[in-house]
Order: sequence, then C-alpha cells, then structure tokens
Amino acid sequence: MDADVFRQVKDAVRQLVREVVVPREEEIDLDDRIPDELRSAAGEMGLFGYALPEEHGGLGVTMSEDVQLAFEFGYTTPAFRSLFGTNNGIAGQVIAKFGNDEQQKAYLPRLAAGELIGSFALTEAEAGSDPAGLRTTARRDGDGWVISGGKRYITNAPIADLFVVFARTDPAERGGRGISTFVVDATAPGVTVGPKDKKMGQSGAWTAEVFFDDARIDAGALIGEEGRGYAKALTVLSRGRLHIAALCVGMAQRVLDESVAYAATAKQGGAPIGRFQLVQAMLADMHTELLAARSMVVDVAARYDSGEDTSVGPSAAKLFCSEMVGRATDRAVQVHGGLGYLRTTPVERFYRDARLYRLYEGTSEVQKVIIGNALLRAAGMPRS
Repeated sequence: MDADVFRQVKDAVRQLVREVVVPREEEIDLDDRIPDELRSAAGEMGLFGYALPEEHGGLGVTMSEDVQLAFEFGYTTPAFRSLFGTNNGIAGQVIAKFGNDEQQKAYLPRLAAGELIGSFALTEAEAGSDPAGLRTTARRDGDGWVISGGKRYITNAPIADLFVVFARTDPAERGGRGISTFVVDATAPGVTVGPKDKKMGQSGAWTAEVFFDDARIDAGALIGEEGRGYAKALTVLSRGRLHIAALCVGMAQRVLDESVAYAATAKQGGAPIGRFQLVQAMLADMHTELLAARSMVVDVAARYDSGEDTSVGPSAAKLFCSEMVGRATDRAVQVHGGLGYLRTTPVERFYRDARLYRLYEGTSEVQKVIIGNALLRAAGMPRS
C-alpha cells in the first residue's frame, strides 16, 4: 500500500477509535455487546478485511502495517477489535493462504465486507496450549465428511457464520500429524453453539463452546491437503501472536495516558500526586517498557515481512508484550489508588481485559517452549 494511503487509513482508524469507540467503552462493558452502529462503522471503513488480499476485497496490509493498525485498536476495549479480528486473522488467513480458488472466491469477499463473521475452531478441553492433542475427528462418508467432537473458548462463535475447523482425519497418527482443516457453515446440520461464556474481562467479545454431532459437510469443505492442517494452524497462529503483541502495546499506551493525566491532576495534601517520586517511578517504568515493546513489535514485523523470522520473533514479541501490559495495567491501578479499583474507571477495566493476553494464542509458558526449542535446534540439538 502506498505510504500516504496507509497513513490516511491509520489516521481514520485512530479517529474512529478515540472519538467514537472510546466514549462507549463503559456501555460495551456493562451490556457485554458491541453496538450495531459500531459494527456498521467498522464495516464501512473496511476493517473486516484490512489484512485480506486486495483481489478479494481486502486491503492486503503487510505485517508491518498490520501492527501499526493494531497499536490503534489496542487503545480501546479489546472487544471492538475482536469483532473483526478473526476475519482478518486466524480464520480468514487460513482460507487466504491455503484455500483453493473456489473457497477463496466464495468466502473472502464476504468476510472482507463484513457480511460473514469467521471463527477459528481449534482449541478443545484437552487441547489448548498443545493443539496437537485435539480429539475432534473427521471421517469420510461417501463424497463428504462427518465431523464429531467439541471445541472450547471459540471467539465469535455465537455470531459466527462459518467455522474454520481442525479435526483429526487419520486416527492412527499422533501429535500434529493426521490433522486436517475444514470450512464449516455455522448452520450445517449437527453444528451447535453453546451459551456465551461469562469471562473475567473483555466484555463484548463473545466466546462459546461449539459442538459437532456427526456434522455432515461436502468434500469441498476440506482446505488444502488432507492431514496437513496442524502446519496451517501454526502458520496463522504465528501471525496472530505478533498482532496480539501490538494490541498489548496499544493498551499499555492507553493506561499510561490515563495514569499520567490522573497523576498530574489528582491531589493529596494539596499537591498533585505526580509530585511524589514513587508515582513518577511507576510512570517511568510503564513508559520505558512501552518503548521497548513498541520497538520490538516494529522490528519483528519487518523481519516477518522479509521472511527472515516468522516464528521465534512473533512468539518472543507476544511473550514480552503480554507480560508487559499486565505490569502496566497493574501499575495504572496503583497510580489511581482506590479509584483504580472502581468499575467506572477505565484502568480497572483494562486490568481485567489484559489478563487474557497471557493466555490465548499460546500461553506465555508455551511461547517460552517455542523460543527455547528453536534456539536449541538451531544449535544442533536433535528433536526428541
């Protein structure tokens, strides 16, 4: 994308986030839903397909451009980005990268336009941080497939029009082998979505269980090569982890801004609390870690685009930034004192929202394993 055009897109996103979404954050939190007019505004701006290919109606942003937009999305409630996040990310990217021409033409333009909401159905009760252990199965039945099993914590499941489903098609294989990927219509016979989950934070971003009770789909629902689905999941999750890291940077910027503004005006003993050096120290720590995180994300995104590092860097960025934003929101509550513990204060909400970033798209512990294993394999250590 031309630099001037992208700058205009980024400026428009910033204006939408800060002038339209931010004023409605408390309403979103209390009602646990994104207002219809905000969904419409996101659709009109093309946010449902900014990361999808241009030939299918998207903007086709690079990873470096993606994280710049994520810095802006992260400044407000995560639920807003979550509304269109799976279309651009882990669900849409599977179809864009691995789907055949027919699948891409059938789904990508409608995903990019916001006419369809996509959902990524990978996680299970016994296959979360280790998705290779999934137990959902898909077996051939005539000229189609029958899927059986259940998925858990599936983002956008209650409003999804389609699911990108990972299922084991070769029961003789173990680990990541023998897993295939399918695109499944949410209205297909045998597909049931459970009630939306009640979560600690990120209200308005709905998750739920999804059940496949001998759900019958046609042969054309298979995405890519049979038995190669796990590799697809790892590919799109890596991109998603870097996107999450950028969202954490945006949230850290927001809570720092809130904390600086509060410390400069709130008084104790007749003077602003910002005069206290220990308050200044918390702000300084937040600002310093934020600068490091932002620089890290920008650098890793550039190396992702060049193909130099599409795995370890994103995991490292997700690890550092998700842990960083946890510290930032904690300090923000501390700076606000008792006010920071009240539900009407933005930093209290972000404190709850931030906790999920250390869990989804691979926990912090999983990122450490990925990074450590990659470094040791590069040094010549054999696989177990």
